[in-house]
Amino acid sequence: MTDAAATAAPIDVLEQLMAARYSCRGFKPDPVPREVIERILGAAQKTASWCNSQPWQVVITSGEATAKFREVIYPAAAGGAPMSGDFEFPREYRGVYLDRRRESGFQLYNAVGIARGDKAAAAQQALQNFSFFGAPHVAIITTDEALGVYGAVDCGGYVTSFMLAAQALGVATVPQAALAFHAAVVRKHFGLSDDRRVVCGISFGYADPDHKANSYRTNRAALGEVATFVE
Repeated sequence: MTDAAATAAPIDVLEQLMAARYSCRGFKPDPVPREVIERILGAAQKTASWCNSQPWQVVITSGEATAKFREVIYPAAAGGAPMSGDFEFPREYRGVYLDRRRESGFQLYNAVGIARGDKAAAAQQALQNFSFFGAPHVAIITTDEALGVYGAVDCGGYVTSFMLAAQALGVATVPQAALAFHAAVVRKHFGLSDDRRVVCGISFGYADPDHKANSYRTNRAALGEVATFVE
């Protein structure tokens, strides 16, 4: 650790981690050491939750387990299997939310050389979610059915903590709602009980800095667009 890092204010460190983190879509095959994964999990376990319920359960794949999961979920997605999410998908994106979604998509397509309107190429890019973008590890995040949407909200906080802890340790991540689109496949493959609801997946590993999909960064709205002060 450099002297500057050792003396940085906690808020500065947090802001640096949040600014540096991005959704990685191109990984090296090198596995993350078990002790590093456990440290990420240990940090994420400190996430706040309603009534300290800590509803998240996490399945971590490595090595052959990642390959076997890929062999199951990729064909399901590529073959057009019906989506079976445990949570209702967004009804629609509209207004500024649609604008932001489109901008993010166009940034990705431009980075990897997909022309606007090329639906076939876009579909192939979307399928990369189910090969985990080459990541050596996948984390599947589930919540307890009885806790409903609030259990999912707590898991969202856990996902953020996981990704920031990973970033602090030099590990890249990409949160993936796409994996939850096939919750029934996920539940069957990992032998999850019926009362577990699949929130999302996180593919993680070491980023490939030369991959074109990692060459851009998404924008963030100005505070004036999202915050209202009442005095």
